[in-house]
Amino acid sequence: MTRNHGVSLGRRTVAVLLAALMLGAAWDPAFAQEKKKKKRGRAMLVVADKVIKEPMTQTFPVIGRLVARRSGVVAARTQGPVAKMLVDVGDRVKKNDVIASLVTDSIVWQRRLKQAVVKEKKAAVTTANAQIGLVNQELKRLKNLRRSAAFSQARFEDKRQEVVKAESAAAEASANLQRARADLKLTEIKLYNAQVRAPFGGVVSKRYTDSGAFLNVGQPVVDLIDDNSLEIEADVPSNRIRGLTPGTPVKGEIDAEHSVPATVRAMVPEENPLTRTRTVRFTAKFDGSIENLAASQSVTILIPIGQTRTVISVHKDAVITRKGQKIVFVVVKNKKGKGRKAFPRTITLGEAVGSRFEVLSGLKPGERVVVRGNERLRPGQKIKISKTT
Repeated sequence: MTRNHGVSLGRRTVAVLLAALMLGAAWDPAFAQEKKKKKRGRAMLVVADKVIKEPMTQTFPVIGRLVARRSGVVAARTQGPVAKMLVDVGDRVKKNDVIASLVTDSIVWQRRLKQAVVKEKKAAVTTANAQIGLVNQELKRLKNLRRSAAFSQARFEDKRQEVVKAESAAAEASANLQRARADLKLTEIKLYNAQVRAPFGGVVSKRYTDSGAFLNVGQPVVDLIDDNSLEIEADVPSNRIRGLTPGTPVKGEIDAEHSVPATVRAMVPEENPLTRTRTVRFTAKFDGSIENLAASQSVTILIPIGQTRTVISVHKDAVITRKGQKIVFVVVKNKKGKGRKAFPRTITLGEAVGSRFEVLSGLKPGERVVVRGNERLRPGQKIKISKTT
């Protein structure tokens, strides 16, 4: 038993010595410094943006909205029961795509009836023209008998009247043929309109009917929005509208990351007496980079209210405040080998326009500054740029 107690005591002693060695290593200045160096050696992942020189105009923000230049109800052009609905809400259609089909049995037979009537009227015209030829032939024979004793003036006059009568009958037959053709054309149009088609390309936003329902002329079938012809509408205060004319360039901000250039298309000459605003339409130049745009989506329009001047600007996200000063972290390449570091620099700012600040001093065009991750940076810290905006 004494022997076991000794072994246990020895093991405890070894454990205490190991713990002491580890604690001493942890408190060793050289060990701590080495660990700190390793930590400092790691490059922080950041996002950078260039300092640019650009024309800048003082602007006034106005909240607008996207509106579709072409949208509305697609209505039935002829009456009849719905045979089949071919679209649903959210479906995209092209121009002249069939949206719904009506029952066309009776219209098809009406067309066949009209076609038969047209053939009948054609035959009547042929008969009338043949009658004219026959009467003219008889009249010619009577003219040849004028100098003979068998010539009858009364019969000659009667034959001339028969020619007039035959020509009138031919004209009537021709008119009847035209009417029959018009009836046939109307029936064909009715048959064509039994297929409800999209008047323009777009997206179905609402359905008003379904298979089996009866539609009258003008009754709505679906709502259609052309999301490829969106423009911006904004209610601009009347005291800010003086600098706007058709063709004036402006900037629209969809969100914090997406903006779009636009120009004034039209100004509605009517003022809202309650808000003292006027409706202005802007033509936006979408390049396809912004997805899922929708009618009534909010857009901030920056209305110019001053003269344009060229300034140096920096992104707002690059500016941080420390001890009452505005600073940015400038990206600097290492002198030895590859890699980059970030160093703070105090700057003086001017006016804020959109998502950028005017820089009065402290930065030059072409320099890059950190816009993401700059809050945690230390002077001279190594960085790795994941993206340059």
